[in-house]
Amino acid sequence: MADSLLKVDQVSQRFGGLLAVNAASFEVEADSITALIGPNGAGKTTLFAIIAGFQNPSEGRITFAAEEITGIEPHLLARRGLVRTFQIVQPFATLTVRDNIAVGAHLRHPDRRAALDKAEIIARQLGLGQLLDRPAESLTVSARKRLELARALAAEPRLLLLDEVMAGLNPSEVRDLLPVIRDIREGGTTILLIEHVMQAVMNLSDRVHVLAEGKIIASGRPEDVVDNEEVIEAYLGEGAARQYGTSGRPS
Repeated sequence: MADSLLKVDQVSQRFGGLLAVNAASFEVEADSITALIGPNGAGKTTLFAIIAGFQNPSEGRITFAAEEITGIEPHLLARRGLVRTFQIVQPFATLTVRDNIAVGAHLRHPDRRAALDKAEIIARQLGLGQLLDRPAESLTVSARKRLELARALAAEPRLLLLDEVMAGLNPSEVRDLLPVIRDIREGGTTILLIEHVMQAVMNLSDRVHVLAEGKIIASGRPEDVVDNEEVIEAYLGEGAARQYGTSGRPS
């Protein structure tokens, strides 16, 4: 078994009387793509925020690269190599694609020229090379999603948390983004993603954890999780279970 890069241990989050995350535990192996799925309101984004340091958990602990990081602020976690994206992308609208990506690159490259050079490399890797001098506000939804990914990747993370990077994309755009994410993993970046697009989950993930009502209700290989009766009832429904559970990973 590969070493775990991230361990989430009995994490809970309360907001007044609401228990948004309930004793959630799971691990992310180094060099893997791991998916966190579940219905809206299950607590996925809250759990992401805790892992990335934007919220402190009510209970539990987070370990990254064998060191406890519970409660450490996001900018310090980024320096350690843990970086997240956001579902609602908010680039610096009037800045160019190049300058937006350079913001992330400055974490590792204080020199302006070095940061811009890194930004260009990342842009071309993510299919944004022809848009480097375009203002972010002029981009399509698909290109903005890639820009959000590029800004995070420019910080050279060891672990990249992707929050619904496929949301708002059409099937063709989803299909085109899948190899980009695989290439990021092949380049040495471990990925934990929240995703509702099951085509992406089934094609990308080595392991899937299912969150419902704040609890992890199933964990395993994608093809096993979609056959789990509790997952079908809580999230997938019979249609998606038939589509993905009987035929394995779609091509």
